[in-house]
Amino acid sequence: MIRSELIQKIADDNPHLYQRDVEKIVNTIFDEITNAMAAGHRVELRGFGAFSVKKRDSRMGRNPRTGESVDVDEKHVPFFKTGKLLRDRLNGK
Repeated sequence: MIRSELIQKIADDNPHLYQRDVEKIVNTIFDEITNAMAAGHRVELRGFGAFSVKKRDSRMGRNPRTGESVDVDEKHVPFFKTGKLLRDRLNGK
């Protein structure tokens, strides 16, 4: 499902809300999750999962084309861990 499909589904399920308002709500939620993660915080949505940021240390990598060693800088990457309810639902429990 993509963002526009999510917005349409929520708008269809809630006919009392305008689609532009639903779009603002969805965008605000995603923006807040992004901002919290950018600040280094963990975002937990009970029953769904938790978003966090993991740090990857700098390391020596290898260019696969030339075989030459290259320095790979330290970086922060997003990480998602599913919640128990979502995991159980995906596994048919």
